[in-house]
Amino acid sequence: MHPSLLCPLPSSFPSFMVDSQYYLPNDIGIAALDCCEAFRLLSPRERMYAHHLSRAAWYGGLAVLLQTSPESANIFVLLQRIFRKQTPAQLEQVATAVGLSSEEYLAFLVYAAGLYANMGNYKSFGDTKFIPNLPKDKLKALVWASQAFQDQPGEMEALWNSCSCPLYSLEDRQKQLGLGDKGITTYFSGNCGLEDAELAQKFLDSQNLSAYNTRLFKRENGGKACYEVRLASAVQKGQSQRVPCCLFLTVQLSVVLSLKKEFTVKRGDYAPLMEKVSYYVQQAQAHAANDNQKKMLEEYRRSFTFGSIEAHKEGSRYWIKDKGPIVESYIGFIESYRDPFGSRGEFEGFVAVVNKAMSERFAKLVSSAEILLPELPWPRDFEKDIFLKPDFTSLDVLTFAGSGIPAGINIPNYDDIRQSEGFKNVSLGNVLAVAYATQKDKLTFLEEEDKDVYIKWKGPSFEVQVGLHELLGHGSGKLFVQDDKGKFNFDQSKVINPETGEQVSSWYRGSETWDSKFSTIASSYEECRAECVGLYLCLNQQVLSIFGHEGQDAEDVVYINWLNMVRAGLLGLEFYTPESKSWRQAHMQARFVILRVLLEAGEGLVGLEEMTGQDGRPDARITLDRSKIHTVGKNAIHRFLCKLQVFKSTADVEGGRALYDSYSAVSDGGSHNFLRLRETVLLRKEARKMFVQANTRINGDSVELVEYEGSAAGLIRSFIERFQEDAEQLEADLLELNKRDAPCWCC
Repeated sequence: MHPSLLCPLPSSFPSFMVDSQYYLPNDIGIAALDCCEAFRLLSPRERMYAHHLSRAAWYGGLAVLLQTSPESANIFVLLQRIFRKQTPAQLEQVATAVGLSSEEYLAFLVYAAGLYANMGNYKSFGDTKFIPNLPKDKLKALVWASQAFQDQPGEMEALWNSCSCPLYSLEDRQKQLGLGDKGITTYFSGNCGLEDAELAQKFLDSQNLSAYNTRLFKRENGGKACYEVRLASAVQKGQSQRVPCCLFLTVQLSVVLSLKKEFTVKRGDYAPLMEKVSYYVQQAQAHAANDNQKKMLEEYRRSFTFGSIEAHKEGSRYWIKDKGPIVESYIGFIESYRDPFGSRGEFEGFVAVVNKAMSERFAKLVSSAEILLPELPWPRDFEKDIFLKPDFTSLDVLTFAGSGIPAGINIPNYDDIRQSEGFKNVSLGNVLAVAYATQKDKLTFLEEEDKDVYIKWKGPSFEVQVGLHELLGHGSGKLFVQDDKGKFNFDQSKVINPETGEQVSSWYRGSETWDSKFSTIASSYEECRAECVGLYLCLNQQVLSIFGHEGQDAEDVVYINWLNMVRAGLLGLEFYTPESKSWRQAHMQARFVILRVLLEAGEGLVGLEEMTGQDGRPDARITLDRSKIHTVGKNAIHRFLCKLQVFKSTADVEGGRALYDSYSAVSDGGSHNFLRLRETVLLRKEARKMFVQANTRINGDSVELVEYEGSAAGLIRSFIERFQEDAEQLEADLLELNKRDAPCWCC
C-alpha cells in the first residue's frame, strides 16, 4: 500500500498514547551555531567564495528530502508556504484563535524546526520517524486558518492531503528507515528487497560504476525484472543507456542470467537541484584562492552536471592537494549511513573557516602519526605502505547542509584515493563547543562522584577522541587488493594472517570496495574500528601531551574518554529496533559493541547494574575501574581491534560479519538483560540538540552574515530566508520531483 493511504492514528490523540521516541519534546535543545568571529576575519574575496559554496550546499541539501521518505519534500513545501506568509509570532495569534494551547503551538514549531534540521521527518541520528506532538485535527485547523491557505485554498488543501496521513502515520514499517519490510527508504523503489540491492551492486561493480550518487528503481515488464539505476545530475534528457544483463554481468553472476533481468542507467535524478548546485559551484570558481580550488570546483561542476563520480573523485584529488585553505569545504554524495544497503551516499555540503589555534594541535598529531601508527595492534604488513600526511584542521562551521552535523570528518570516502593518494581530517570546533555541553541534572546512568569530573573533562577528552578517531582511526590500515590487471598490492607468499597463522587467502578484487563488499555492516564496523583506535591511542602519553594534558589531568582525560564510551554504548540501545533486530545508527551500534567487548573482558573493568531511581522508575548505573584501563581494558581493545583490521584488510566478509554481529546482538539473556535496559534508556533519554545556522547574502559588492536566535522560531526563519529569492519555483520543482516518483514507493 502507498504510504499516503495509511492513516492508523485517530484525528485526535493524547500525546501519552504515542511512544516519546516518535516526537520531539518541547524542551529540546536548540542552539545557534556561532561563526561570527570566523566570518569577520575573512577577506572580501574569501567571503564571496564562502557565500557561493554555501548556496551550492544549501540547494544540494534539499535532495536529502527526496532521499529520506516519500512525504518529506511535500511536508517541507507545506511548512515553507505557511511560514513565508506568516512569521511564527504572527501565526501564534492564528493558532490561539483556532484553539491550540501554547504548548501545542510550541510543539508545532518544534516539529517544523525538526523537519528542517533533519531535512526530513526521520531523525538523522537514529533514523526514527518523528511526528507532530499535537492532535492532527488541531494541526489541520491551523493550516486551514493560515494566510497561505486563505490565499491559495485549493493548492494548500491538495498539499495537505498529499502528506497529512504519512505525516502522522506510525504503522510499523514507517517507524524507521530500512529496506523492504524493515522500514522506509527512497534509495530503492518500494518493491526492492535485499536481493535486488545485492544484484544491483554486482551489476554496478561489473560496469565499474559507483553507487554513491544513485538510486535503484525496479519494475516488471512482461515477467522480466527491469531495473533503473538513476544518477544524480543536472543533465537528464537523451542520456540513458540500456544494459542487458547478458552483455555485462560477469561469470560470477551466471545464475542470474537465466532470470531475464535488464538494467538501464539513466541521468537526471534531482535535476533542478543539481542544476543549482552546478551553477553556484561555477560562481565560486571566480573567487577561488588558487588553481587547485579552481580545478576542484570545475570537476565538481562536471560531476553534478553529468552525474559522474569519476569527476567527483578527480575533484577530491585536487581538494586533498589544497593544503591549509582559509575557507574549507566539501560537497557531494558523501556518507552512506542511511542507505540500508550501505553503498549510496546522502548529499551533504559544508563550508567552514579554519580555527588556527586548535589546528596547531592537530598538526602536531599529524606530525607524530608515523610514530604512533606502529603502536597499533596489527602487523606492519596490515598498515599502509606509506602514511600520506593529511591536512587536519579545526574548523568553525559557516554552513553544513544535509541531515545533520557531525563532530569530525575524515574524507574522501573513496578507498582507492584514501589508500594511495591521501585524505583530509576536520574537527568542527564550534559544533563540539555546543553539542557536547552537558548539564549535571540531565546526566544519566553515572555515579554521583563521576558527574563533576565527567562534566569538566568530557569536552577535552572528546576532542582527543575525535582527533585520534579521524586521523589514525579512519586514516589507518591497508586493504589487500588485486587490481583488474591481476597485480597485487601485497606479497601473497609472505603476508601471514595473525588470526590463523596462515598465508592471507582473501582480498579485494577489481572494482570491489570496502562499502560494496561489507555493505550493510560497513559503516558501523568502520566507526567501531576508528573508535577503538581512539581508545587505544589515548593511553599514549605523547598523544595526551600534544593536546596539553599532563599528570593527573591526563589521567582524568583518559578515564572520562573511556567512561564516555561505555556510557555511550548503553545509550546506544535507544537506536536498536527489537522488532526487526536491527540498528538504526552506525556510531551508536559501534559504541554498544565496544561496551560488550569491555564487559566481556571481566575482572571488574566495567560494571553495569539495573536499579530503581530516586523517582521510583527503572534506572541503571555504569561504572569503570580506572586502575584497570591500562591493563585489562587495553588488552581487550588490542585483541578486538586486531581482529577488526585483519577481517577488513583481507576482505573476509564472513568472518567480519560473524564477529560484529555477535557483539551487536541485543537480547534478554546472559549476564545483562539488554532488552530491558533498552526500555530504561528510552525512559530517560535526552533529545539530540538542533542547530540554527546563519545565512550569507550579497549586499552590493560585499557579503553579509545574517544570524538568528537559537530557538525553533529562529531555525524556521533561517530556512525561510535561505530560499526566498526563488521560493515558488523551488517549491514547484520539489513537488514535481516527488510526484514523478510517487508510484515507485508502492510495495
